[in-house]
This record gives sequence, structure tokens and C-alpha cells, in this order.
Amino acid sequence: MRRRSLLQGMAISTAALAAPALAQGQSRTLRFIPQIDLAFLDPHWTTANVTRNHGFMVFDTLYGLDPNDVPYPQMAEGHVVEDDGRRWTIRLREGLLFHDGTPVLARDCVASIRRWGARDAFGGALMRVSEEIAAPDDRTIVFRLRKPFPLLADALAKTTAMMPAIMPERIARTDPGTQITEIIGSGPFRYVQEERLQGARNVYARFDGYRPREGGPALGTAGPKVAHYDRVVWTTIPDASTAAGALMTGEHDWWEQVAHDLKPMLARSRSIRLRVQEETGTLGMLRPNCTQAPFNNPAIRRALMGAIDQAAYMQAIVGNDSASYHVPTGFFCPGTPMASEVGLDPLRKPLSDEAVKRDILAAGYNGEKVVLLVPTDYVTIKALGDVAADMLRRVGVNVDYVATDWGSMLQRRNNRGPVEAGGWSLFATSWTGTDLLNPATHVGVRGNGTAGYAGWYESARLESLYNDWFDAPDLAGRQAVCRDIQRVCMEEVPYYPLGQFKQQTATRGLQGLQSGFTKFWGVQPG
Repeated sequence: MRRRSLLQGMAISTAALAAPALAQGQSRTLRFIPQIDLAFLDPHWTTANVTRNHGFMVFDTLYGLDPNDVPYPQMAEGHVVEDDGRRWTIRLREGLLFHDGTPVLARDCVASIRRWGARDAFGGALMRVSEEIAAPDDRTIVFRLRKPFPLLADALAKTTAMMPAIMPERIARTDPGTQITEIIGSGPFRYVQEERLQGARNVYARFDGYRPREGGPALGTAGPKVAHYDRVVWTTIPDASTAAGALMTGEHDWWEQVAHDLKPMLARSRSIRLRVQEETGTLGMLRPNCTQAPFNNPAIRRALMGAIDQAAYMQAIVGNDSASYHVPTGFFCPGTPMASEVGLDPLRKPLSDEAVKRDILAAGYNGEKVVLLVPTDYVTIKALGDVAADMLRRVGVNVDYVATDWGSMLQRRNNRGPVEAGGWSLFATSWTGTDLLNPATHVGVRGNGTAGYAGWYESARLESLYNDWFDAPDLAGRQAVCRDIQRVCMEEVPYYPLGQFKQQTATRGLQGLQSGFTKFWGVQPG
């Protein structure tokens, strides 16, 4: 049954989760439909962007990034760099409070940075050059570095997944391998944990003790973060037609990711505004488990690259609207400084299922079962998974299509065992373009094995190039390193790039939305 037919005469089924919105001036509640359920609350735990978005509501960071990715002090008042770049002294702003009423102290920041650095790639790079991170007094943080690290402020301003959230020391001391359960930050909204209904609802309340940074506009995550709503309620609505209906009737105010086949219907409504919020787009990824057969064999991974039809993956999401997607894409976000066309010829060659089938067999494929994880409640990623399943069957791969929900998929992909023991072989996912701008934030091009992203690809060549990128003296040098990274990735295949598409968001009666990832400060009725 087509989604449009479901909308005819539909009674919105979300009424049990959220009462119809009153005039915004009365309710002061923003009702939001997120891209997917918020399965994990710990911003240091997962690469899921929904958790990053939650993290920036609740937690603040020492530095913020403007839309041009320039870092500015945020919780920090400022800093001084000495000893030829090997000593950074950061001073906190006065009057910063956590949501439990306790003051934000330098030792909270040190513990938070250490926990984040144990989980995040950019943070890990900073930790490796940090000889000491100290809090000599309540408002001072000192980094003593083994060598200069010019990107220190950029790291502490990171806006991609695993954001450098500052939390109370007692929480930050939680083992990095264990999720935190108490969600207390110092950001513009506090998390109302007792109102959480897992799989359905998450609630945030404006934190009256938050002190926005004074002066200048709010740009990106930099500048004053002013909350205009008393409450923000996230309601998870997996069915796209139901979400569209909730927006059209005014029951909800904002649908984060509009299903592409429903855009024309929403566009006809004068009260609804559609816009591309993240101009760097969304990029698809098919990630193999490089520790288990058959994808522990690099020759098999290379052979399968010949079956990747990026246009088919993108059209499964956006249809035939060629203006809404870009192919071929490599391993860095198209149109950004680190992107190039180097090595992409295999993605331009005519496709031949029979040739790929022969190549896979010649590479050593023995009919092993390939478990493909597909989240059925994540519309765009399910589309990528469906195309992947069809591709694998056409080239003779023994596919086990495992349909699951997003949260269960995130849990299962942590299993490093064989498929017979609950492991997996492949999963599709997607990233915003900002996640794939450079090696500092792009976990997919790392070769750090079991310390890295699910799939656990290990490559001494990629790790060496990763370090070279940080040591490069200028933009031209960093671009040269990224061209080499792309060459190695096309040869070793840590994952399959699936193309880039533009995702629209839809709002009703709102103004003040910023570009980039979903942010709630500055948003107000209008």
C-alpha cells in the first residue's frame, strides 16, 4: 500500500504520545519528530547522529564551531598558547552550572576530555600528544603537549558524532566502555529522564541556570545559545505517512527528515516549509566486518566493489530526481577541500554481475553466509540495505537478510564473533557530510582495528597516513595525504561508498533554524 493512500482519512495515531499542540505562545512546547529513536543517551558512546543531536541539547562544549568550521571559545573564556605551541592554558567562563545546580569546575572538564578522548578518533589524536591535562584551579585547564597540536581548539569544538561533552567529574569517571546512565550536562536544555518512554518519547526542559555566551550571533555551535521554548518533546514516529500527517494537522512542529516520496504533498501546504538543512548532504556507507569470513579477505572486498552502483542506492532514497544526489562519491564529502576523484574509476565502469560473480569466486569466496543487518525503522538506511541485499544475491552471495530495529542493530554490530555466534557481515548506514570532511572526524577511513569503528578494519598504511595528515604543514599537504588515503581505501576497501544525497527537513510555524545538524537554541515561533 502506498503511503499517500494511508493518509486519506487518517486519524493520527500519535495522540497517545503527545497532546495536540496549542498556540505556541501558550504552550511554549516544541514538538519534534526525530530521524530515528534515541536508543543511546551517552554522547561519548555511539556514532549515531541522533545521540549527537541529543548531546548538544543537554551538554555544552569548551569551544564551538561557526559555519566555516572556525573554533571560538564557548564554555571557555579564552586561552593562551605558550612554549612554541606545547602548552595551552584555557580559562573557563564564570558562573557555569550543571543541571544539578553544582558549578562547572576545571576538574570536571579534564575528566570529561579524558573520557571522550578514550572513545573518539579526534580526541584520541589529542590524547596521544598530551603529556598532561591538569586543573591547577577551579577555572583553569592546562594541556602540556609532547609536540604542537594546532587543532586543539578544533578538537574540543568537534560537532560530529561523539561530541566532546562536558559532564560532572563523578559521571565522567565512568569507564569509557560503559554507558553513562545519569544525563547531567550544562547545556541550554536539561534532559527530563523520568519522562522518557524508550522507543517513543524523549523530553527536554529549558535550563534556567544556563548562561549563554555574551556577544555576537549564534552561528553553528558558537555564540549565545538562547532557548525560546520551555520544553522540547521528541516523539518517535517510524511510519513516514503518520509523521507527515502529524505535521500537516499541526500536532507536531518539526519533522527532521522528510521521506522523499512525501515531499510533493508537503510542499503543497502553505503552512509547511521544506528546506535542506545540512548542505554537505548525507552519504551512504556499506561497512563489512573485516575480522570474519568472507570479508576478512581483501581480494573479496575488492571484487565486490565492481558491483556497487551508487546511482541505484541513491535512487532508492530520492527517486529519479538527479538534482538531489551526487555520484560517484569517494571517501570524503564531495565539494569539500579533502575530496578528490583519485582512484574512483571502478565506480564508473559498466556493471557486470557475471563478471563480479567470477571475480568473487576467484578471490576465494566459498559460499559463506553473509549476514546483512537492516534497520527497518530507519527509512533511508533500510533503502540502502535493500539495494545491498539485491546486489549481493545477483552476484551469487549467500545473503541472510536480518531485519531489525535501529537500536538492536547498533547493539548487534558490537558483536565481533562469527555469524553463527550472533555476529554479522555487513551493515548499511549513513553520515552527514560534516562527518566525512577529513581524517580527524572520519572513522571509516581509520585502520585502527578493534580500537576503531564497527567492522574493525586494520591497516598500518591507513594509520600512517592518518598521522601524516595531522603533521602536514598546510592545506596542500593535507589534501595530498587525503588523495593517498582514497587510493588506499579503493585498494583495501574498509567500506563501500554509496553516494551522496540531500535530505530535507519540514517545519510548521518556526523560525530561527540554523543550517547544519539539528539544533534547538535560537528556534522560536514565527
